[in-house]
Formats: sequence, C-alpha cells, structure tokens
Amino acid sequence: MTAPVPPSPGSHALLEGKSVLVTAAAGTGIGFATAKRCAEEGAVVVVSDQHERRLREAAEQLEEIMGARPTRAVCDVTDQRQVDSMFAAAIEATGGLDVVVNNAGLGGTAQLVDMTDDEWLRVLDVTLNGTFRCTRAALQHMLPRGSGAVVNNSSVLGWRAQEGQAHYAAAKAGVMALTRCAAIEAAPANVRVNAVAPSLAVHEHLAKVMPQEAIDELVTREAFGRSAEPWEVANVIVFLASDYSAYMTGEVVSVSSQHP
Repeated sequence: MTAPVPPSPGSHALLEGKSVLVTAAAGTGIGFATAKRCAEEGAVVVVSDQHERRLREAAEQLEEIMGARPTRAVCDVTDQRQVDSMFAAAIEATGGLDVVVNNAGLGGTAQLVDMTDDEWLRVLDVTLNGTFRCTRAALQHMLPRGSGAVVNNSSVLGWRAQEGQAHYAAAKAGVMALTRCAAIEAAPANVRVNAVAPSLAVHEHLAKVMPQEAIDELVTREAFGRSAEPWEVANVIVFLASDYSAYMTGEVVSVSSQHP
C-alpha cells in the first residue's frame, strides 16, 4: 500500500537573513528543491549548475519567491578554477555566505567486473572530489568569519550495498567520512558540517541515469511504498542549515523509509 504524499509545509522563516549557496545541480531534483525551500524560508539564495539552460530556468522560478533574480554560476565541480569562480561570485553577491549546500553528484549503473577506470574516476571526481573542493572553499570562507554551516548530500548507499553501484556507493561513503573529519576541524570556529543520506527521491535527472525497473524495485523497499519527494529531502537540509540544529556537527542524517 502506498502512503499519500503529505503537503509541503509552509515557511517558518528558518533561514531569514541568511545567505545560501546551493552547488550543482541546483537546477533540478534535490538541488532545486533545496534552493526553493531555502528561498521560501527567507534566505538569499545563490544557485549553481553545470547546465546554463537548466540554471536559467531555475533562477526564473526562484525569482517569484525571492522577489529578485538570484545570482547564478555555471560550475563544473571537477574544475578548481570554476569552483573558485562560483564562490567568488556568491560571496560578492551576498557579502558573505552563511550556508553552503554541496549537492553535486554523478550516478550510473555498472557491474564492478565490467567497470572501466574512466567510469570509476568520473563518478568519484564529481561526487567525492567535487564535494571536497566545495567544502574546502566553504571552510576557507567561513572559518575566518567564525560562523557557518555546510550540508553535504550523501546517500544511504554509503552504508548499504546495491548491485551496480560500487563507484557511487564508494563516493558517497567518502562524503560521509569527509563530513565527519571536516566537522571536527571546523568546530573550534563555530562552523558546522553535516550531511543528509537520502534513500530514494525520484526526479527527472535520476530517471535519466537509472533504469525504471531498478527504481521500481527500490520503491518496494520503502515503508511508505513510494519514493521521497525532493522537497522532503530538502526540508532536512534546511533543518541542518538552520539554527535549530545548532548543536549538530559531523552527523549524517538518513532521509529514508527504507528497510533491508
């Protein structure tokens, strides 16, 4: 039996007065849902994506909420120069970042025995190394300021095995470890680093990289009999970005109804 999707909650001004950068892919899926929820909660949002058209369309939708067109930056997180440019644009536009949400990730399906070096390295470079580059840039900005919050997007696959996902699972487990180590280093400066670990949030981009039969099978593992809506994951990201989680750092919060 499938449980109904609840209505999205209204704003409680959880991020009022804060500035937020959402890295790629802020133009779709969990990334866009996060940017939208942050804007609804009162934040000034800067969005980034590797795809200019998708980014432009996202900014147009966010303008309706924010009352002004958000600053946007085209960025490939595998390129350090583009990461530096993204942060420079975001900091210039906001005067200083309070929150950075690292959402960039790349999936795919391949059996380990057949996986090429290029397939392995590409997923790790986007998903793990990209998160490293953006977390490092965020800390370089936030530590001298003595405040800030970083939220990384990991996955339950950092804990659980799934066929055909060795590269993605390894990368997401790395994001979890990176989050914990960064949190310990950043805590003396009052900067928090946490992560979310969604199980399954179906959106247009996921459907392009995962076969429908695989998605359908994963849905059967969810207690609610459905996948998460992207905004349901975004709500937890908003919580970790807000002052309501002021004593949390180094935590990886599962956003899942999945059973073994």
